[in-house]
Order: sequence, then C-alpha cells, then structure tokens
Amino acid sequence: MFAEIAGLPLHPLVVHAAVVLTPLLAVLAAAYALVPRTRPALTWALVGLSPVVPVSVLVARESGEELEESRFASAGGRLGELIDEHEGFGTPLLLVTLALGAVSAALVHVTRRDRFGRTAESALSALTVVLAVAAIYYVVRSGHSGAAAVWG
Repeated sequence: MFAEIAGLPLHPLVVHAAVVLTPLLAVLAAAYALVPRTRPALTWALVGLSPVVPVSVLVARESGEELEESRFASAGGRLGELIDEHEGFGTPLLLVTLALGAVSAALVHVTRRDRFGRTAESALSALTVVLAVAAIYYVVRSGHSGAAAVWG
C-alpha cells in the first residue's frame, strides 16, 4: 500500500510533506500558545494542520519501512547502520506529532471558550511549546539521518 506510486518509491515523494509541514505546525502552534494576539489569524491553519501533519508522518514512516524491506533488507555495514538510525526516529516523530496535533487542537478549543479558565489555557500552552520543540528536534534528526543515509 505504501510502496510505490507510478512506479517510483513512495517514501522519497511523501517524506517532504512531513519535513515541511511538521516544523510549520510546530512554529504556528508555539506562536498560537505564546502570542495571544496571533490567535485569530492562526486558528484555521492550526486546526487544518493538526490532523494533516501526523498523517503525513505516518505515511512517510510506513512508506520508509516498505522501502527498506523491498530494497535495503540485506543492507549491512555503514549503510545498514545509517538506515537503522534513520528508522529509529520514525516512531518518536509520529508520537510527538500526534500529541502536538491533539494538544494544539485542544488549545484552540480551550482558548475559544472562556469556561475552561486561565489555568487550563496556560497548561496547554506550555505543553504545546514543549511538544513543538520536540517535534522540531525529531524532524531535524530524522531528516538529517535520512539525508546522511542517501548522500553520505
């Protein structure tokens, strides 16, 4: 299912969505959390990206696993190590983007309703910023290790 599209490996085609959209979600979510005056302008972008980013990371991860099985299952030596390192960032990145998407959507909900109070908003804002930093860390490490595997 995640192996090819039009005869080309799917992973190199879809990985760019995750690499571009994850930092975009992270930056917008952090701005939404830290700069309340930006909220009206960022609400719909944040609501739209919150489910799209984890899905793009999931597709990139699954297509990467299929690419490894079909073309690099017997890769050993330095290439095998690089692929293993790259693959090791897939699950943490997926989990962080799932959490960031959910917390970002919750933050939008909480800030649009006054009944939750300042404490809930502050807690979700802090968690959003922490998850945004973690998402950027994992997408950079994943992207760098993937580039090293391909071009190193």
